[in-house]
Amino acid sequence: MTVEALLHRRSCAWNDSISLNGACLTVIAKSTRTFTVQAVEETLSKTTLGEFGAGTEVNLELPVRLNERLGGHLVLGHVDCVGTIAGVEVKESSHLVTITFPAPFAKYVDSCRSIAVDGVSLTVASAGGNEFTVAVIPHTLSKTTLSHARKGMRVNLEFDVIGKYIERLVTVGERRFRPRAAHCRKVEAWGYNI
Repeated sequence: MTVEALLHRRSCAWNDSISLNGACLTVIAKSTRTFTVQAVEETLSKTTLGEFGAGTEVNLELPVRLNERLGGHLVLGHVDCVGTIAGVEVKESSHLVTITFPAPFAKYVDSCRSIAVDGVSLTVASAGGNEFTVAVIPHTLSKTTLSHARKGMRVNLEFDVIGKYIERLVTVGERRFRPRAAHCRKVEAWGYNI
């Protein structure tokens, strides 16, 4: 989405949050046709934002308002890591994009779970080890930078937030949470391995 289209669709004001390739930033200045954000060292070290140059195309998204329909997966704009595109297979009705990522994050990736690639909310088609594949439909290709996906390109990844919160709840604290067997079966039926 272009800046003009984004600013026309819904107002973007000083101090608003905005996602650039999946990284949530704050608008610190705005004009009729542009806005300015600031990325600090922490953000630059954990995302691809430091690789941007003049003319770099990016995916832009404003946060959902609490009274609006959530039209995709729950994405916070908190990049977990940077992955690398291992390959792109052009199919008749989609592009299959395969991405590798750091092994410690493999526990968050499984078929049919949500994932955000450069801020684009997608569903994992297949996964194994530290690699997953997403099927990207033509509409998404035409509206996002995934149309430029190529082998070796680095992308920001945000894994399924619900899985991360469940993990945090059951592993952190002075006393480890011990869920009852019935709760474990229910959570595992939802696709989470606890």
